[in-house]
Parts: sequence; C-alpha cells; structure tokens
Amino acid sequence: MTKHVMLILIGSREEAVEKVQKILTAWGCYIRTRLGLHGNIEDKCSHKGLLFLELDGEVEKLKEFENKLNLIKSVDAKLIELKAE
Repeated sequence: MTKHVMLILIGSREEAVEKVQKILTAWGCYIRTRLGLHGNIEDKCSHKGLLFLELDGEVEKLKEFENKLNLIKSVDAKLIELKAE
C-alpha cells in the first residue's frame, strides 16, 4: 500500500493565505483529508501555520501541486510517499 501526504509550512499567513487557499481549492479533488494547525497553542491567530494533507492521485500531478505551492513566498511544501507492505 502506498499513501501520499503533504506538509505545508506557512511562515506568514498575511502574505500567503489567499494564494494557498486558491491553490488548495483548485486541487481539491486530490485532497482526501486536510488538517490545519496554528503556529503555537497560546496564539490562536498565529501568523504561522502548518497544514497536513492526505492526498490521492497520480504522483506527477501531486508533484505539480507541490511545486505550485512552493512558488508562494513564505510557503514550504513537501510531498511525502509512505509505503507499507
């Protein structure tokens, strides 16, 4: 079994949130699960954040999705492939 997840670190929500949301909406058919975490527990409106996505689709398309996110300033996206036998 192979699974794909993506971690997206957002360094500045003010700069990136609209662009990230637009890309997530456009690629929504590939997203099975989306979990957003604030930068820290004390600051509920943190300017930083982490998104966890469980993805489904062709690896080439998922890499394209990752590349589009990485074009945004203050965003670092990593596609991760997990395999279990």
